Amino acid sequence: MKNGNCPKCGSSEIYAGTDVFPKSGPFTCNAIPIGLTAMAPLDNYVCAACGYLESYISQKEDIDRIRRKWPTVQAGDDATPEDNA
Repeated sequence: MKNGNCPKCGSSEIYAGTDVFPKSGPFTCNAIPIGLTAMAPLDNYVCAACGYLESYISQKEDIDRIRRKWPTVQAGDDATPEDNA
């Protein structure tokens, strides 16, 4: 949807929450946890025609931290990390 087109319905009525303040902090939920105390702010894109939403990690360094901390998903693997614990 970053290209301005919805992959679900084809609409071009896309809105970007890339500059929504605040992206992260104690009073917002526009972030995902990376670790115990680290959060990764998100950029959200919403299709106003069908409501489809895509979220992307805002900062490259957070993607690098996720690579170091999170398990990878293997193609064809339907098990969750909790299933393998």
